[in-house]
Amino acid sequence: MSIRLSTENEFIDRHIGPREADIRAMLELVGYDSLDSLMDSAIPASIKGSSVLEPSAGQSEAQALAELRAIAARNQQFRSHIGQGYYPCHTPAPILRNLLENPAWYTAYTPYQPEISQGRLEALLNFQTLISDLTGMQIANASLLDEATAAAEAMTFCKRVSKNKGAQAFFASERCHPQTLDVLRTRAQPLGIEVVVGDETALDDFSAYFGVLLQYPASTGAVLDQRALIERAHASNTLVAVAADLLALTLLTPPGEFGADVVFGSAQRFGVPLGFGGPHAAYFATRDAFKRDMPGRLVGISIDRFGKPALRLAMQTREQHIRREKATSNICTAQVLLANIASMYAVYHGPQGLKDIARRVHRLTAILAAGLNQLGHRVEQEHFFDTLSIVTARPAAEIHAAARAAGINLRELDAGRVGLSLDETCEQAEVEALWAVFAAEGQTLPDFAALAAASSDRLPEGLLRQSAFLRHEVFNRYHSETELMRYLRRLADKDLALDRSMIPLGSCTMKLNAASEMIPITWPEFGNLHPFAPAEQAEGYRLLTEELERMLCAATGYDAVSLQPNAGSQGEYAGLLAIRAYHASRGEGHRDVCLIPSSAHGTNPATASMAGMRVVVTACDARGNVDIADLRAKAEEHRERLAALMITYPSTHGVFEEGIREICQIIHDNGGQVYIDGANMNAMVGLCAPGKFGGDVSHLNLHKTFCIPHGGGGPGVGPIGVKAHLAPFLPGHDRLARKEGAVSAAPFGSASILPITWMYIRMMGGIGLKRASQMAILNANYIARRLEEHYPVLYTGENGLVAHECILDLRPLKETSGITVDDVAKRLIDFGFHAPTMSFPVAGTLMVEPTESESKEELDRFCDAMIRIREEIRAVELGELDRDDNPLKNAPHTAAELAGEWTHPYSREQAVYPLPSLVEGKYWPPVGRVDNVYGDRNLACACPPVADYQDA
Repeated sequence: MSIRLSTENEFIDRHIGPREADIRAMLELVGYDSLDSLMDSAIPASIKGSSVLEPSAGQSEAQALAELRAIAARNQQFRSHIGQGYYPCHTPAPILRNLLENPAWYTAYTPYQPEISQGRLEALLNFQTLISDLTGMQIANASLLDEATAAAEAMTFCKRVSKNKGAQAFFASERCHPQTLDVLRTRAQPLGIEVVVGDETALDDFSAYFGVLLQYPASTGAVLDQRALIERAHASNTLVAVAADLLALTLLTPPGEFGADVVFGSAQRFGVPLGFGGPHAAYFATRDAFKRDMPGRLVGISIDRFGKPALRLAMQTREQHIRREKATSNICTAQVLLANIASMYAVYHGPQGLKDIARRVHRLTAILAAGLNQLGHRVEQEHFFDTLSIVTARPAAEIHAAARAAGINLRELDAGRVGLSLDETCEQAEVEALWAVFAAEGQTLPDFAALAAASSDRLPEGLLRQSAFLRHEVFNRYHSETELMRYLRRLADKDLALDRSMIPLGSCTMKLNAASEMIPITWPEFGNLHPFAPAEQAEGYRLLTEELERMLCAATGYDAVSLQPNAGSQGEYAGLLAIRAYHASRGEGHRDVCLIPSSAHGTNPATASMAGMRVVVTACDARGNVDIADLRAKAEEHRERLAALMITYPSTHGVFEEGIREICQIIHDNGGQVYIDGANMNAMVGLCAPGKFGGDVSHLNLHKTFCIPHGGGGPGVGPIGVKAHLAPFLPGHDRLARKEGAVSAAPFGSASILPITWMYIRMMGGIGLKRASQMAILNANYIARRLEEHYPVLYTGENGLVAHECILDLRPLKETSGITVDDVAKRLIDFGFHAPTMSFPVAGTLMVEPTESESKEELDRFCDAMIRIREEIRAVELGELDRDDNPLKNAPHTAAELAGEWTHPYSREQAVYPLPSLVEGKYWPPVGRVDNVYGDRNLACACPPVADYQDA
C-alpha cells in the first residue's frame, strides 16, 4: 500500500463534491468515458486550448494559511486617526462569532425567495429602521456598496426627480470627503453632468443646479447649520443630498428634520472593521414620495397566505436592472452581510448604548481640542463631533513624522494643517499620545483630568438632537449576550443557506466558501488597516493584490487586472469606462453604440446607459445563441459609432456558443471592443480564456467563480481584466499611479475579502481550478440528463450538452396542469431546497447551476425532488390531485398549518414529507407563501411603529 507523504492537492478533494466512483457513474449517464472527452464535446474547437493557466499543484490548507499569514505580517498596524469616512471600531464578539463567522449568515443568497429568507430579511428590516430613525427620513434601502458610490447614486437620483429640469450641473460642497468627489466626477462625466465643487456657504443662486451635496459633519470636522441654505435651494427647486455620519446623528439633529431630500453615508463604524477600505455597507434614505426612484433593494412587510406578517423584497427596487437601459441604476447588489452586522450592532447596544458611545467619542475630542490649543496649535472648528483640522504651530511634516514614530497615522491636509479623528476605540491614553505628538520638545503635556473638568462640549446648541430614535422592541431587548446569541440563532434557523443544502441558482454560482478561505478575513493584520494609510504600512496588502492580479490574469488570459470595483455591476461599469476612454484617446470619442444580445443580463444595458452609451439590441436564434447575421448587420450599420459589444460567455442560456470567435472578430472589424461578461467564468477557468479568444475586457465575480460568499446578497467583488491596450484606462484613485477614474471609494475596493480568493486559487492550483470547471460542467450535464425526460432542457450546444448550468422549460406544464414556475419553486421549499433561478433569462423556466462543490448525493437529492414534483404535476394533469387545492399551489407548508385543522384533499404526510429522506432532517419554513401584491399596495419598510406593540 502506498502512503501519501505530501499534503499537496488535498484541498481539491475537499472543494469538489463527487468522488471518483461518482464521477465515473455520472459520466456513464451523460455518455462519456472521461472528463476530457466530455470537455472535447462541450467546448467549441475554436476556443479549446486557449487557456494559459499553468497546471500547477495546489497547496494544502495549512501551507496556504501559513504563507498568507506571512504576507499579512508585512502590514503595519498603526493607530489610525485619519478619519475621512473610515474609523476603527469594535465588532462585538457575539456578532463576530454568531454572524460574521457563521456560514448560516455568510453563505446565504439574496432573499428573492422570501419564505426561506425571513431571518436575513428581518435583519435588513432592522437596518432600514436604524437608518430611517437616525437620518430622520421616511424610507431607507437595504444598503448600497460604499459611501462614494452612494453619493453618485444620490446625484443621479436628484437628476431624475428634481423639478429644476433645465439644470445640468450638480453642486458638491468642498467639505465632502475627497474620495466621494472623485467618484462623483467619474460617474458624472459620461452622463454629461457638470460637477461644481465649492464653498456652499458662499452660494446664493441655486437655479443652475438640480442638486446640492453637503457633508454633515464636514470631512474636516465642522458641524454647520445648513437649514437656511437648504431653504434657499428648495426655493430654486434644487434638491439637497446630505452625506451624514450615523454615530454623530445620535447627538445631532438628523438631516431629515432640517429639510434634506436624500441622506446617505457609510455604516462602517457600526461594528465593521476598516479592512483597508471594505466591504462596508452604505446607506441611502429619502422621502416616501421618492421611493419608486430609490436605487437598490428594499425590504417590505407583507402577509403570507394565512394573513400573518411576512417579509419580502418590495417593489421594483428588488431588481432595478430588469428595466434594462431604462433602469435608474445598475446596482443589483447590496452589502447585506455588512448591513446585518451594523443592524445587530445597533440591536446589541440599543439607542442609549449608541448615544453613550457617541458622547464618549465627542467628549474625548473636546478634551483633545482644548489640549491642542493649550499646546499652541489652533483647532479650526468652533463646533465639531469627532474630527478636527488643526493649524499647527510647526510644519505639518514634523507632526506627521512624530506621529509615525509613535505608531500613529494622522490625516494629511497641507503643509500647515493636520487632520485627525477619534472613534469608539479611543480612551484617555490615545488623547495623551496625540498631545505628545503635537507637543514641542520640552513642552509640558496638558493635564487630562483638569481639561476634562474645565472643557465643555463643542456641539452646536441649536443642532442638538431632540427627537427619540430606535424605540422599537428589537432595539431595546437583546442587550445581553445570551439574548443576542439566541436572537441571531432564531433568525438563522428561519433561513436556508449553503450550510443546510444545495442552492441550485443558475447564473449565481453558489459554491463552497471553505473555512480556510474565510479565516483570514478576521485577522487584525488585514482588518485594522485604514485604506489611506501610508503605502509602506500596507506592504502585505500590496503583495496580496499584486499576486492576486497575476493569478486572475493567468485564469483569464488578460494582461492586467483592477481589483477596485466592489461589485459585479461596478466591474461592468469600469470595463465600459475603459473602453470609452480608449476610444477617446484615439480621437474616436464619438463611438457610443453598445450592442447587447437580447439574452444578456439586465445589468448590461443598465450599465451601458450609465456609461453614456446607446444600447442596440441584437437578436438570438431559436437555439438561444446570438444571431450572428443580425449582429453583423447591426455592427456594420453602426460601424462609425460602434463602441462595444457586451456578451456573456458561456451564454446566459447556459451554452458554449460555437461562434464566439467570429462574433469577436465582427466587432473588431467594425472598430468596436468586446466586453465579455465574466458571470459564467466557472465554466472556463483552465479550459478556455476570454482574453485569448477575442475579449478585450471582462469583469469577474469573485463572489461566484472565486469563492467569496454571497453573504445574503453581498459582499461582492467585481474586478476587471483587460488586454494591454486598455490597461492605461483601468480605474484610478488618488492613492494609485493613475489619479482619475475612481469607481469606488477605496483604491482596492473591498480589500479585506480578497484573501478569500487568494486562498482558493493558491490551494486549488492550476490543476484544481481546471478540475473545478470540468466538474461544474459534468454536474450540470448530469442534472440535465437526469431531468430531461421530466422537464425539457431548453437550450443545448452542438453536441446536446450544456455548459455549467441548464434551463428547464416548465412552460408546457402551465397549459396542461395550471402549475406555474412559482408553484414549483415554492414546492421545492417543502423538500428543503432553495429554488433555481426563476424566469431568467426565459419566463416560465428554471435555470439550474449545481457547481462543482455539490456531491452526487446532493445532486441526486435535488433531482429526486424535481422528479417527485413532476409526479405531483402529473397527478394534477390526470385529475388525481385537485387543480386548485394541491401540494404545489399551497406550498410551502408550515408546521403551524400541519398542527392546525387540515382541510386539504391530500395528506399531511404528502405535504411535508414528500420523500422519506425528509423525515430525518426537515427544514420548516417560518411563513406560508408570501403575498407580493399586498406588500406593494401596503408598503411598509421599517419595523412596526412603537405604538403597535405599546398598544398590544
